[in-house]
Amino acid sequence: MINTQTLSNHYEQMLNLTKPWTVSAVDLDTVNLRLTIRVGTIQGEKLPCPTCGRPCSMEDHREERAWRHLDTMQFETGIVCRTPRISCPEHGILSADVPWAGAYSRFTELFERFAIDVLKAAQSVKAAAGILRLSWDQIHEIRKRAVERGLARRKDETIKHLGIDEKNFLKGHSYVSLITDLDQGRVLDLAPDRDEAGAQSLLNSALSASQKESVEAVAMDMWPAFMKATTDSIPKATIVHDKYHVATYLGKAVDMVRRKENSHMIKDGINTLKGTKYLWLTNPDIWSDKDKASFRQLAIDELKVGRAWALKELFKHFWNYRYVGAAETFFRRWYFRATHSRLKPMIDTAKTLKRHLCGILAYLKHRITNAVTEGLNSKIQIIKSNASGFRNFQNYRAAILFHCGKLSLYP
Repeated sequence: MINTQTLSNHYEQMLNLTKPWTVSAVDLDTVNLRLTIRVGTIQGEKLPCPTCGRPCSMEDHREERAWRHLDTMQFETGIVCRTPRISCPEHGILSADVPWAGAYSRFTELFERFAIDVLKAAQSVKAAAGILRLSWDQIHEIRKRAVERGLARRKDETIKHLGIDEKNFLKGHSYVSLITDLDQGRVLDLAPDRDEAGAQSLLNSALSASQKESVEAVAMDMWPAFMKATTDSIPKATIVHDKYHVATYLGKAVDMVRRKENSHMIKDGINTLKGTKYLWLTNPDIWSDKDKASFRQLAIDELKVGRAWALKELFKHFWNYRYVGAAETFFRRWYFRATHSRLKPMIDTAKTLKRHLCGILAYLKHRITNAVTEGLNSKIQIIKSNASGFRNFQNYRAAILFHCGKLSLYP
């Protein structure tokens, strides 16, 4: 039979308590499978001021508070304490810091560490909440505190290459803007909307003055708001329009040609293009033998979409050039063919690329793409799906930075 004093000593050692902190009682509720550790302080002992650390006399005690701790076997374990208040000659009467938890937290530091590990490993918030026996609000609170710690610990390191992109948030036309460190593969921060003001605020808040000076290039789409915000906030950085975004523009143009031509052909009772969307938009290098056979039967020289597809494929050679002059010569020739193709979607796209040629040519020098950002976008989509959506932007931001920010999260 273990006596009360021995049990108190055991939990004092488990919690690593030192004077004046002491375990006054341990209550076991076998019906609700709950263990409560009651902690108090030795009367007459001094405690450090939470501001300056000076040993100070205790003034009084606050109301009783509870903290969730790691489970003891199958018993949900909590710590209960009336936090003492100290009287500091310099800073007045303040609540003392408790040694088992951070300020304003309802969880012990050991429990928060465990919860962070569970959140990282769990397939969904629902699964993590089940393991930890916490509500969704409590899960979000732990994650929010972890992200705040991580952001506060970020160092003012050099960042050479950024990516800026948009990500769908809620249903409909609801977006967030996010910036990524392309070299370290991490999300730096995100902000609501994708307008110029939001993007500029994001760049100014996520980057220090020295980091802005260190940025050499920023990969982005041809979205005017991102371009203007980057030019204003990081004027020394080069804007780079990477090949993945250019390929997206060309792919959309090809698909517009296909849809219009397919519509006319169906009216004439011809189903040649029906079900061929995949062939025109995917890389021929990943076609199966069946895809290759189907493509050979299309007689692309006789199709408008065939000519559009050929222009799209031809542009791939642009990215192989090492010298800007040679690339410009290639572009002029390609542009002439595209604008004389009598295919309006290709003509419009060619003109768009010409307007942004400076940013496209910048790729040849910096060789950066938003592939890292797109990869993080895929991870973000999984986070969003596993959480069954987010009720507000702050929870969404915390979840993304928790999983994709490469932050130091532990207390």
